[in-house]
Amino acid sequence: MAMNSTHWLTLLTFCLVTTPPVHPKLLVFLIDGFRFDYISETELGDLPGFQQIIKNGVKADSMIPDFPSLSYPNYYTLMTGRHCEVHQITGNFMWDREMNISFDIGTNDDSRLPQWWDGAEPLWVTMEKAKKKVSMYYWPGCEVEILGVKPSYCREYFYYPSELELENACYDALRALKTGNAEMAAVYYERIDVEGHHHGPLSEMRKDATRKLDQVLQVVLQQIKIMDLEKDVNVMLFSDHGMTEIFWMDKVIELVNYIDMRDIVQIKDRGAVVSLWPAEGKLSKLYQQLRVVDHLNVYQKEDIPERFHYKKGKFVSPLTLVADSGWFIVERKEKLPFWNNGTSTNMAWQHGWHGYDNELMDMSGVFLAYGPDFKVNYRSASIRSTDVYNIMCNVLGIKSLPNNGSWSKVEHLLRNRASLSKPVQLMTLMLLLSVFTIQV
Repeated sequence: MAMNSTHWLTLLTFCLVTTPPVHPKLLVFLIDGFRFDYISETELGDLPGFQQIIKNGVKADSMIPDFPSLSYPNYYTLMTGRHCEVHQITGNFMWDREMNISFDIGTNDDSRLPQWWDGAEPLWVTMEKAKKKVSMYYWPGCEVEILGVKPSYCREYFYYPSELELENACYDALRALKTGNAEMAAVYYERIDVEGHHHGPLSEMRKDATRKLDQVLQVVLQQIKIMDLEKDVNVMLFSDHGMTEIFWMDKVIELVNYIDMRDIVQIKDRGAVVSLWPAEGKLSKLYQQLRVVDHLNVYQKEDIPERFHYKKGKFVSPLTLVADSGWFIVERKEKLPFWNNGTSTNMAWQHGWHGYDNELMDMSGVFLAYGPDFKVNYRSASIRSTDVYNIMCNVLGIKSLPNNGSWSKVEHLLRNRASLSKPVQLMTLMLLLSVFTIQV
Protein backbone atom coordinates (compact mmCIF):
# COMPACT_ATOMS: atom_id res chain seq x y z
CA MET A 1 0.00 0.00 0.00
CA ALA A 2 1.50 3.33 -1.04
CA MET A 3 2.01 6.00 1.60
CA ASN A 4 0.48 9.42 1.09
CA SER A 5 2.59 12.57 1.29
CA THR A 6 1.70 13.19 4.93
CA HIS A 7 3.03 9.77 5.94
CA TRP A 8 6.26 10.35 4.04
CA LEU A 9 6.82 13.74 5.61
CA THR A 10 6.17 12.27 9.05
CA LEU A 11 8.72 9.51 8.39
CA LEU A 12 11.21 12.05 7.07
CA THR A 13 10.88 14.20 10.18
CA PHE A 14 11.20 11.18 12.47
CA CYS A 15 14.39 10.00 10.75
CA LEU A 16 16.00 13.42 10.91
CA VAL A 17 15.21 13.77 14.59
CA THR A 18 16.27 10.26 15.59
CA THR A 19 19.34 9.82 13.39
CA PRO A 20 22.14 9.24 15.92
CA PRO A 21 25.44 11.04 15.44
CA VAL A 22 28.14 8.94 13.84
CA HIS A 23 31.11 8.58 16.16
CA PRO A 24 34.52 8.09 14.56
CA LYS A 25 36.79 5.44 15.98
CA LEU A 26 39.72 6.27 18.22
CA LEU A 27 43.47 5.62 18.03
CA VAL A 28 45.24 6.34 21.32
CA PHE A 29 48.97 6.69 21.95
CA LEU A 30 50.35 6.59 25.50
CA ILE A 31 53.97 7.77 25.34
CA ASP A 32 55.64 7.03 28.66
CA GLY A 33 57.72 9.80 30.23
CA PHE A 34 57.13 12.37 27.48
CA ARG A 35 57.64 15.75 29.16
CA PHE A 36 55.53 18.68 27.99
CA ASP A 37 58.49 20.61 26.56
CA TYR A 38 59.85 17.76 24.43
CA ILE A 39 57.82 19.38 21.65
CA SER A 40 58.76 22.97 22.44
CA GLU A 41 59.32 25.42 19.58
CA THR A 42 63.07 24.78 19.74
CA GLU A 43 62.63 21.01 19.29
CA LEU A 44 59.72 20.95 16.83
CA GLY A 45 61.98 21.78 13.88
CA ASP A 46 63.23 18.18 13.90
CA LEU A 47 59.77 16.69 14.41
CA PRO A 48 57.61 17.01 11.27
CA GLY A 49 55.17 14.36 12.46
CA PHE A 50 54.43 16.22 15.67
CA GLN A 51 54.27 19.46 13.68
CA GLN A 52 51.55 18.02 11.47
CA ILE A 53 49.48 16.80 14.41
CA ILE A 54 49.73 20.18 16.15
CA LYS A 55 48.88 22.10 12.96
CA ASN A 56 45.85 19.94 12.23
CA GLY A 57 44.60 19.46 15.77
CA VAL A 58 44.69 20.59 19.39
CA LYS A 59 47.58 20.94 21.82
CA ALA A 60 47.40 21.59 25.55
CA ASP A 61 50.20 23.63 27.11
CA SER A 62 50.85 20.65 29.37
CA MET A 63 49.07 17.84 31.17
CA ILE A 64 49.38 17.66 34.95
CA PRO A 65 49.59 14.06 36.18
CA ASP A 66 47.97 12.65 39.28
CA PHE A 67 50.11 12.23 42.39
CA PRO A 68 52.38 10.37 42.57
CA SER A 69 53.69 11.29 39.12
CA LEU A 70 54.51 7.64 38.41
CA SER A 71 53.52 5.34 35.58
CA TYR A 72 50.99 2.79 36.84
CA PRO A 73 48.94 5.26 38.90
CA ASN A 74 48.59 7.52 35.87
CA TYR A 75 48.04 4.72 33.36
CA TYR A 76 44.88 3.99 35.31
CA THR A 77 43.91 7.60 36.00
CA LEU A 78 44.02 8.32 32.26
CA MET A 79 41.71 5.41 31.47
CA THR A 80 39.29 5.86 34.39
CA GLY A 81 39.28 9.60 35.07
CA ARG A 82 39.71 8.73 38.73
CA HIS A 83 42.27 9.96 41.23
CA CYS A 84 44.69 7.33 42.50
CA GLU A 85 43.06 7.15 45.92
CA VAL A 86 39.83 6.15 44.18
CA HIS A 87 41.05 3.60 41.64
CA GLN A 88 43.54 2.26 44.24
CA ILE A 89 46.66 1.93 42.08
CA THR A 90 48.71 4.32 44.17
CA GLY A 91 52.23 3.34 43.13
CA ASN A 92 54.45 1.35 40.81
CA PHE A 93 55.21 -0.78 43.86
CA MET A 94 52.50 -1.59 46.43
CA TRP A 95 51.98 -3.98 49.33
CA ASP A 96 48.78 -5.54 50.61
CA ARG A 97 49.57 -6.05 54.26
CA GLU A 98 46.51 -8.17 54.98
CA MET A 99 47.35 -10.73 52.28
CA ASN A 100 51.13 -10.15 52.34
CA ILE A 101 51.39 -9.85 48.57
CA SER A 102 53.03 -7.21 46.41
CA PHE A 103 52.46 -5.32 43.19
CA ASP A 104 55.92 -4.82 41.71
CA ILE A 105 55.56 -2.53 38.69
CA GLY A 106 53.39 -5.10 36.95
CA THR A 107 56.20 -7.64 36.54
CA ASN A 108 55.25 -10.27 39.14
CA ASP A 109 52.34 -12.71 38.88
CA ASP A 110 50.57 -11.18 41.89
CA SER A 111 50.37 -7.88 39.98
CA ARG A 112 47.62 -9.44 37.86
CA LEU A 113 45.33 -10.16 40.79
CA PRO A 114 42.00 -8.30 40.62
CA GLN A 115 42.42 -6.61 43.99
CA TRP A 116 44.83 -4.08 42.47
CA TRP A 117 42.68 -3.31 39.42
CA ASP A 118 39.03 -3.58 40.44
CA GLY A 119 38.91 -0.21 42.22
CA ALA A 120 37.60 1.45 39.06
CA GLU A 121 36.43 0.48 35.59
CA PRO A 122 38.79 1.48 32.76
CA LEU A 123 37.39 2.67 29.45
CA TRP A 124 38.29 -0.51 27.58
CA VAL A 125 36.22 -2.59 30.00
CA THR A 126 33.25 -0.24 29.64
CA MET A 127 33.51 -0.50 25.85
CA GLU A 128 33.74 -4.28 25.85
CA LYS A 129 30.65 -4.44 28.08
CA ALA A 130 28.88 -2.30 25.46
CA LYS A 131 29.90 -4.80 22.73
CA LYS A 132 32.45 -2.35 21.30
CA LYS A 133 35.75 -4.08 20.59
CA VAL A 134 39.08 -2.73 21.81
CA SER A 135 42.57 -3.68 20.60
CA MET A 136 45.54 -2.84 22.83
CA TYR A 137 49.23 -3.03 22.02
CA TYR A 138 51.87 -3.28 24.78
CA TRP A 139 49.49 -1.42 27.10
CA PRO A 140 50.29 -2.35 30.73
CA GLY A 141 47.25 -3.98 32.27
CA CYS A 142 45.54 -5.11 29.07
CA GLU A 143 46.51 -8.69 29.95
CA VAL A 144 44.62 -8.49 33.27
CA GLU A 145 41.03 -9.60 33.71
CA ILE A 146 39.43 -6.51 35.25
CA LEU A 147 35.92 -6.80 36.67
CA GLY A 148 35.71 -10.06 34.74
CA VAL A 149 36.57 -8.50 31.36
CA LYS A 150 39.57 -8.35 29.02
CA PRO A 151 39.94 -6.37 25.78
CA SER A 152 39.13 -8.19 22.54
CA TYR A 153 42.83 -8.13 21.67
CA CYS A 154 45.88 -7.57 23.86
CA ARG A 155 49.47 -7.65 22.65
CA GLU A 156 51.14 -7.94 26.03
CA TYR A 157 53.69 -5.47 27.33
CA PHE A 158 57.37 -6.36 27.46
CA TYR A 159 60.49 -4.30 28.14
CA TYR A 160 60.68 -2.57 25.72
CA PRO A 161 59.32 -2.57 22.12
CA SER A 162 61.54 -1.25 19.32
CA GLU A 163 60.53 1.40 16.79
CA LEU A 164 59.85 -1.37 14.28
CA GLU A 165 57.58 -3.18 16.74
CA LEU A 166 55.86 0.13 17.45
CA GLU A 167 55.35 0.74 13.73
CA ASN A 168 53.94 -2.76 13.26
CA ALA A 169 51.61 -2.25 16.21
CA CYS A 170 50.38 1.03 14.73
CA TYR A 171 49.72 -0.60 11.37
CA ASP A 172 47.84 -3.47 13.01
CA ALA A 173 45.85 -0.96 15.08
CA LEU A 174 44.81 0.97 11.97
CA ARG A 175 43.84 -2.25 10.20
CA ALA A 176 41.70 -3.25 13.18
CA LEU A 177 39.94 0.12 13.06
CA LYS A 178 39.52 -0.04 9.28
CA THR A 179 38.10 -3.56 9.21
CA GLY A 180 35.73 -3.09 12.13
CA ASN A 181 37.68 -5.35 14.48
CA ALA A 182 38.07 -2.46 16.92
CA GLU A 183 36.26 0.73 17.86
CA MET A 184 39.28 1.86 19.85
CA ALA A 185 42.93 0.89 19.44
CA ALA A 186 45.44 1.85 22.15
CA VAL A 187 49.23 1.76 21.70
CA TYR A 188 51.81 2.15 24.49
CA TYR A 189 55.43 3.15 23.88
CA GLU A 190 58.20 3.26 26.48
CA ARG A 191 61.52 4.22 24.94
CA ILE A 192 61.21 7.98 25.64
CA ASP A 193 60.91 7.19 29.35
CA VAL A 194 63.81 4.73 29.25
CA GLU A 195 66.20 7.20 27.61
CA GLY A 196 65.03 9.99 29.92
CA HIS A 197 65.85 7.83 32.95
CA HIS A 198 69.18 6.55 31.70
CA HIS A 199 70.62 9.69 30.10
CA GLY A 200 68.45 12.55 31.33
CA PRO A 201 65.55 14.53 29.86
CA LEU A 202 67.82 16.95 27.99
CA SER A 203 70.20 14.31 26.62
CA GLU A 204 70.85 13.66 22.94
CA MET A 205 69.79 10.04 23.49
CA ARG A 206 66.33 11.14 24.62
CA LYS A 207 66.11 13.63 21.73
CA ASP A 208 67.12 10.93 19.27
CA ALA A 209 64.41 8.64 20.66
CA THR A 210 61.88 11.45 20.15
CA ARG A 211 62.97 11.88 16.53
CA LYS A 212 62.57 8.15 15.92
CA LEU A 213 59.11 8.25 17.47
CA ASP A 214 58.31 11.15 15.15
CA GLN A 215 59.30 9.03 12.15
CA VAL A 216 56.78 6.39 13.22
CA LEU A 217 54.11 9.07 13.63
CA GLN A 218 54.80 10.25 10.08
CA VAL A 219 54.15 6.71 8.85
CA VAL A 220 50.92 6.56 10.88
CA LEU A 221 49.69 9.84 9.42
CA GLN A 222 50.49 8.61 5.93
CA GLN A 223 48.70 5.30 6.53
CA ILE A 224 45.60 7.11 7.79
CA LYS A 225 45.44 8.86 4.40
CA ILE A 226 46.18 5.70 2.40
CA MET A 227 43.49 3.77 4.28
CA ASP A 228 41.02 6.66 3.78
CA LEU A 229 40.49 7.00 7.53
CA GLU A 230 40.89 10.77 7.88
CA LYS A 231 37.17 11.29 8.45
CA ASP A 232 36.69 8.09 10.41
CA VAL A 233 39.41 8.08 13.08
CA ASN A 234 40.35 10.49 15.86
CA VAL A 235 43.91 10.34 17.17
CA MET A 236 44.90 11.20 20.73
CA LEU A 237 48.49 11.23 22.01
CA PHE A 238 49.34 11.81 25.65
CA SER A 239 51.85 10.85 28.33
CA ASP A 240 51.63 9.67 31.91
CA HIS A 241 54.15 12.10 33.42
CA GLY A 242 57.27 14.13 32.72
CA MET A 243 60.88 13.77 33.87
CA THR A 244 63.49 15.78 35.78
CA GLU A 245 67.26 15.58 36.08
CA ILE A 246 68.75 13.86 39.12
CA PHE A 247 72.29 13.85 40.50
CA TRP A 248 73.08 10.77 42.54
CA MET A 249 76.55 11.85 43.52
CA ASP A 250 75.31 14.64 45.78
CA LYS A 251 71.50 14.37 45.97
CA VAL A 252 70.89 10.97 47.56
CA ILE A 253 69.02 10.47 50.84
CA GLU A 254 70.18 7.17 52.38
CA LEU A 255 67.63 6.03 54.93
CA VAL A 256 70.18 3.93 56.83
CA ASN A 257 71.83 7.19 57.90
CA TYR A 258 68.69 8.28 59.76
CA ILE A 259 66.70 5.24 60.89
CA ASP A 260 67.17 1.65 62.01
CA MET A 261 65.88 -0.45 59.11
CA ARG A 262 64.92 -3.16 61.64
CA ASP A 263 62.10 -0.83 62.71
CA ILE A 264 60.47 -1.37 59.29
CA VAL A 265 58.56 -4.48 58.19
CA GLN A 266 58.20 -3.38 54.56
CA ILE A 267 59.61 -0.72 52.24
CA LYS A 268 58.36 -0.13 48.71
CA ASP A 269 59.98 1.79 45.87
CA ARG A 270 62.88 4.23 45.80
CA GLY A 271 63.37 7.63 44.25
CA ALA A 272 60.82 10.42 44.61
CA VAL A 273 58.23 8.60 46.73
CA VAL A 274 58.93 5.78 49.19
CA SER A 275 56.40 3.86 51.28
CA LEU A 276 57.26 2.57 54.76
CA TRP A 277 55.35 0.13 56.97
CA PRO A 278 56.76 0.48 60.52
CA ALA A 279 57.04 -2.42 62.91
CA GLU A 280 54.52 -2.43 65.74
CA GLY A 281 55.06 0.52 68.08
CA LYS A 282 57.73 2.15 65.86
CA LEU A 283 55.66 4.61 63.80
CA SER A 284 56.10 7.64 66.07
CA LYS A 285 59.84 7.01 66.48
CA LEU A 286 60.39 6.74 62.72
CA TYR A 287 58.29 9.81 62.02
CA GLN A 288 60.28 11.94 64.47
CA GLN A 289 63.58 10.72 63.04
CA LEU A 290 62.59 11.40 59.43
CA ARG A 291 60.83 14.74 59.84
CA VAL A 292 64.17 16.50 60.41
CA VAL A 293 65.83 15.11 57.25
CA ASP A 294 66.60 17.80 54.69
CA HIS A 295 65.06 17.65 51.20
CA LEU A 296 62.45 15.19 52.42
CA ASN A 297 58.83 15.44 53.55
CA VAL A 298 57.46 12.61 55.67
CA TYR A 299 53.71 12.20 56.08
CA GLN A 300 51.63 10.01 58.30
CA LYS A 301 48.77 8.68 56.21
CA GLU A 302 46.12 10.94 57.70
CA ASP A 303 48.32 14.03 57.23
CA ILE A 304 49.04 13.63 53.51
CA PRO A 305 47.95 16.87 51.75
CA GLU A 306 44.43 16.73 50.35
CA ARG A 307 45.63 18.15 47.03
CA PHE A 308 47.51 14.90 46.36
CA HIS A 309 44.21 12.93 46.31
CA TYR A 310 46.24 10.04 47.66
CA LYS A 311 45.76 9.35 51.36
CA LYS A 312 42.48 7.42 51.08
CA GLY A 313 44.10 4.73 48.97
CA LYS A 314 43.72 1.21 50.31
CA PHE A 315 47.39 0.38 49.78
CA VAL A 316 48.91 3.65 51.01
CA SER A 317 51.47 2.99 53.75
CA PRO A 318 51.43 4.45 57.29
CA LEU A 319 54.45 6.62 56.37
CA THR A 320 55.00 8.20 52.96
CA LEU A 321 58.27 9.91 52.08
CA VAL A 322 58.34 12.53 49.31
CA ALA A 323 61.66 13.94 48.12
CA ASP A 324 62.32 17.44 46.86
CA SER A 325 62.67 17.65 43.09
CA GLY A 326 65.93 16.09 41.90
CA TRP A 327 66.61 14.26 45.17
CA PHE A 328 66.58 10.48 45.44
CA ILE A 329 65.49 8.39 48.44
CA VAL A 330 66.98 4.93 48.84
CA GLU A 331 67.65 2.52 51.69
CA ARG A 332 71.39 2.62 50.98
CA LYS A 333 73.48 3.55 47.95
CA GLU A 334 74.11 -0.08 47.07
CA LYS A 335 70.39 -0.36 46.26
CA LEU A 336 70.33 2.49 43.77
CA PRO A 337 68.74 1.39 40.44
CA PHE A 338 71.91 1.14 38.39
CA TRP A 339 71.58 -0.05 34.79
CA ASN A 340 73.70 -1.80 32.19
CA ASN A 341 75.04 0.66 29.61
CA GLY A 342 76.82 -2.00 27.58
CA THR A 343 79.63 -2.84 29.99
CA SER A 344 78.00 -6.16 31.03
CA THR A 345 77.44 -4.92 34.59
CA ASN A 346 74.67 -2.82 36.13
CA MET A 347 76.85 0.07 37.26
CA ALA A 348 75.65 3.06 35.21
CA TRP A 349 74.04 6.07 36.90
CA GLN A 350 70.48 7.15 36.19
CA HIS A 351 70.16 10.80 35.12
CA GLY A 352 66.40 11.31 35.11
CA TRP A 353 63.48 10.49 37.44
CA HIS A 354 59.84 11.27 38.14
CA GLY A 355 57.26 10.65 40.86
CA TYR A 356 57.73 14.03 42.56
CA ASP A 357 55.04 16.56 43.51
CA ASN A 358 52.69 16.49 40.54
CA GLU A 359 52.40 20.29 40.42
CA LEU A 360 56.10 20.67 39.52
CA MET A 361 56.42 21.65 35.85
CA ASP A 362 58.99 18.96 35.07
CA MET A 363 56.42 16.34 36.05
CA SER A 364 53.91 17.58 33.46
CA GLY A 365 53.25 15.53 30.36
CA VAL A 366 51.85 16.21 26.91
CA PHE A 367 48.40 16.12 25.32
CA LEU A 368 47.71 16.29 21.57
CA ALA A 369 44.72 15.26 19.46
CA TYR A 370 43.46 15.60 15.93
CA GLY A 371 40.71 14.19 13.75
CA PRO A 372 37.14 14.92 12.72
CA ASP A 373 35.98 15.70 16.27
CA PHE A 374 38.80 18.09 17.19
CA LYS A 375 39.41 21.72 16.39
CA VAL A 376 42.24 22.63 14.02
CA ASN A 377 45.43 24.48 15.00
CA TYR A 378 44.01 25.09 18.46
CA ARG A 379 45.92 25.75 21.67
CA SER A 380 44.61 25.09 25.15
CA ALA A 381 45.68 25.87 28.69
CA SER A 382 47.00 22.96 30.72
CA ILE A 383 44.66 20.08 31.51
CA ARG A 384 44.90 17.24 34.03
CA SER A 385 45.26 13.52 33.52
CA THR A 386 41.82 13.05 35.08
CA ASP A 387 40.32 15.08 32.20
CA VAL A 388 41.44 12.80 29.36
CA TYR A 389 38.89 10.08 30.12
CA ASN A 390 35.94 12.38 29.43
CA ILE A 391 37.38 13.40 26.06
CA MET A 392 37.79 9.78 24.99
CA CYS A 393 34.27 8.89 26.11
CA ASN A 394 32.80 11.84 24.24
CA VAL A 395 34.46 11.17 20.90
CA LEU A 396 33.56 7.47 21.16
CA GLY A 397 29.95 8.12 22.10
CA ILE A 398 30.39 6.21 25.37
CA LYS A 399 28.58 7.38 28.49
CA SER A 400 31.28 8.22 31.01
CA LEU A 401 31.20 6.72 34.48
CA PRO A 402 31.49 8.98 37.54
CA ASN A 403 34.98 10.47 37.54
CA ASN A 404 37.20 13.24 38.88
CA GLY A 405 37.76 15.00 35.56
CA SER A 406 36.37 18.38 34.53
CA TRP A 407 34.39 18.36 31.28
CA SER A 408 34.12 22.16 31.29
CA LYS A 409 37.91 22.43 31.04
CA VAL A 410 38.19 20.28 27.91
CA GLU A 411 34.95 20.54 25.93
CA HIS A 412 36.34 23.56 24.06
CA LEU A 413 38.87 21.24 22.38
CA LEU A 414 36.07 19.65 20.36
CA ARG A 415 34.13 20.89 17.39
CA ASN A 416 30.41 21.41 17.79
CA ARG A 417 28.84 17.96 17.91
CA ALA A 418 25.73 19.25 16.10
CA SER A 419 27.81 20.30 13.12
CA LEU A 420 29.39 16.84 12.96
CA SER A 421 26.00 15.16 12.55
CA LYS A 422 24.89 17.34 9.63
CA PRO A 423 26.45 15.20 6.87
CA VAL A 424 24.57 12.14 8.13
CA GLN A 425 21.32 14.06 8.34
CA LEU A 426 21.88 15.47 4.86
CA MET A 427 22.37 12.00 3.39
CA THR A 428 19.22 10.80 5.13
CA LEU A 429 17.31 13.80 3.80
CA MET A 430 18.48 13.24 0.21
CA LEU A 431 17.61 9.55 0.32
CA LEU A 432 14.13 10.07 1.72
CA LEU A 433 13.37 12.96 -0.60
CA SER A 434 14.27 10.83 -3.60
CA VAL A 435 11.93 8.08 -2.43
CA PHE A 436 9.26 10.66 -1.62
CA THR A 437 9.52 12.11 -5.15
CA ILE A 438 9.10 8.67 -6.71
CA GLN A 439 6.07 7.88 -4.59
CA VAL A 440 4.20 11.09 -5.32
